[in-house]
Amino acid sequence: MKKTYSVEKTFSGMRIDRWIRNSIKKIPQGLIEKNLRKGSIKVNGKKIKSSYKIKENDQIIFYNLEFKDSTGKEKYKFIPSKDVIKSNEKLIIDNNDNFIVLNKSSGVSVQGGTKSKKNLVDIFSNSKIFNNTKPFSVHRLDKDTSGVFMMAKNRETAQLLTSLFRLRKVHKTYLAICHGELEKNSGIWENDLTRFEKNKPIIEKAKTIYKVLDKNSICSLVEMKPITGRKHQLRKQLFAIGNPIYGDQKYRLKTSNKGVNKNLMLHSYKIKFMINGIKYNYTALLPDYFQKLLSIKRLKLSNT
Repeated sequence: MKKTYSVEKTFSGMRIDRWIRNSIKKIPQGLIEKNLRKGSIKVNGKKIKSSYKIKENDQIIFYNLEFKDSTGKEKYKFIPSKDVIKSNEKLIIDNNDNFIVLNKSSGVSVQGGTKSKKNLVDIFSNSKIFNNTKPFSVHRLDKDTSGVFMMAKNRETAQLLTSLFRLRKVHKTYLAICHGELEKNSGIWENDLTRFEKNKPIIEKAKTIYKVLDKNSICSLVEMKPITGRKHQLRKQLFAIGNPIYGDQKYRLKTSNKGVNKNLMLHSYKIKFMINGIKYNYTALLPDYFQKLLSIKRLKLSNT
């Protein structure tokens, strides 16, 4: 069975895999990749990769597209309870006509996946706040990272905010409690970070401006302003200098106490940007467990 879709102007510049999830169906990335490789999905009659950015009037063609995995079952979709929806609605910092900003909890993914069930997209898809629309994620935040997170209410705003993030016109500030005493109190980290796609190494430039807000011989409180937005960027950079973040089970030293804290001590603290001459500036309060560890380690957060 063959189906053809013509790309509308509002989707121009969006990745093909994201367009499929937004416009056709939420299917796992692996299945999208598989169908693209098989040629079951083509654009203008040609095979493309998942990174292809669609353009207005592109003809996206589906040939007997398989929406199921090898077991014949569709991937799990998280159905939130009323309590889960209400508890996340209480985390909202701002709610306007075009987007919401919330103080995301640690342990909640942005989108569902094979390893993550509880996620913000499914939660807010069932919220009255998105009654006549649906939530669009416009940036990333690791599952275990808490703090400022934004979701658009319409495609136009999603496209605008995504562009602002891509052009580095959204300025983010993170806070982290890390092991040990940083050698320098401020500076810039510039690294070549490696990630893997299907076991293939991808090397990307990463840049972060940092400042030590308080420290002692045991640990440090660090403010970080990432210039680039690489996967696990801040966690990898602190690990690279020998000062991994408390609670990080992936990027940690052998000498780090595994059970010292269950929560990742990385918080998206502030975010600011401008739209049509209007300045937007949001701050997310620190989680209780973060403040508790600051107190235990005798670290202080001054006004930043």
